[in-house]
Amino acid sequence: MSTPTGACPITGAVPLSGPEFHIEPHEVYRRMRSEHGPVVSVELPGGFPAWLIIGYRELHQVTSDPLLFPRDVSLWNQWGRVPEDWPLLPMVGRPMPSIYFTAGAEHRRHLAMVEPALEAVDHFELRRACEELADRLVDGFCGRGHADLVAEFAEPLPVLALGRILGLPDHDAADLALTMKTLADGGADAHAGHARFGEHMARLVAAKRARPAGDLVSLMLADPEPFTDEEYINDLMAIAAAGHLTTADWLGSSMRLMLTDDRFAAALGGGRRSVGQAMNEVLWEEGPTSILAGRWAARDTRLGEHTIRAGDMLLLGLAAANLDPHVRQSFADGDTVPTGNSAHFAFSYGEYRCPFPAQQIAEIIARTGIEVLLDRLPDVDLAVPVDQLTRRPSAFLRGMTALPVSFTPVRPVGGSS
Repeated sequence: MSTPTGACPITGAVPLSGPEFHIEPHEVYRRMRSEHGPVVSVELPGGFPAWLIIGYRELHQVTSDPLLFPRDVSLWNQWGRVPEDWPLLPMVGRPMPSIYFTAGAEHRRHLAMVEPALEAVDHFELRRACEELADRLVDGFCGRGHADLVAEFAEPLPVLALGRILGLPDHDAADLALTMKTLADGGADAHAGHARFGEHMARLVAAKRARPAGDLVSLMLADPEPFTDEEYINDLMAIAAAGHLTTADWLGSSMRLMLTDDRFAAALGGGRRSVGQAMNEVLWEEGPTSILAGRWAARDTRLGEHTIRAGDMLLLGLAAANLDPHVRQSFADGDTVPTGNSAHFAFSYGEYRCPFPAQQIAEIIARTGIEVLLDRLPDVDLAVPVDQLTRRPSAFLRGMTALPVSFTPVRPVGGSS
């Protein structure tokens, strides 16, 4: 890997890239823990240094201390070397007025506007909308006896549901889904995707200023605290990005688990208690977000036997921390996740965690989608060997690229608007 001009080679750092991260990340984290301990010196693509926190206790320490480890990207000591076209820049972010890229009092100001609007979402209406949308999607493939549940169901459902919450027309949701996927994959066209994403949200803000309704955007605009259009657009981008692909991956990975693990056979036959168990297990074992960027050290400190310098980037190894043997020892059999145990890091932790109302919304979308699918296609089965299923080529996000299934063809239910 080439080193940027003026940069020093990162001695002993683990490259945070390569096929192992999306083929067998559990083994990567096990080896990291054995060779480096709970805090690992890593190298991001482009030669940028960071610390990956893979210990459960250490991650709890970092996320519980917003003063020492704020989510303040302006502190990063590498800004002088970051090129404008760095593919990970949209994911890491840059200083901007947004709920996701501010810290301290300014972050709390944004949260005080966003969280009540999220809390106002009617869960019964959301579930009804998700049932309607899921039925419509199933109608699109139920008659042919086979489908790709990622492309045809898990990816479109969350963005369509979020569109209903935001007040976004259904016909705009498909391009928005493609835009956010392009952005999250961190490829060469990530910057173009980021710009198109912002354009979607700018049009939405303008539309709701002209004709407010009872949707999330209108509620945010009605907040008495003054915000600029730039702030509204950035906050909506944060809400949509955090809510779409992660929910899609949660849904897809839960379906994969239920289709490949005999413990969940009852759910496929009509039972429903196992749906929630599978979804919770996915959050522990292969949550949608494997690594989250990030936190930045406010001053020199020590963490896991390492000296962390002021401005160093800390990457939150959410997936690795959930696999930490120290926390696994508390499980009854040391392996299987106990039913109802939600002490995972799938939604992060602390002041900057995913707001609880957003977690509830994601669960409603994913769970309703799974239940509708199983109701409509009770004999759905995996159409390829398990070892042919592939994950997204990203160290940061853990989602399926495809989930081919087969089933007995059924008639569309119709009637969806």
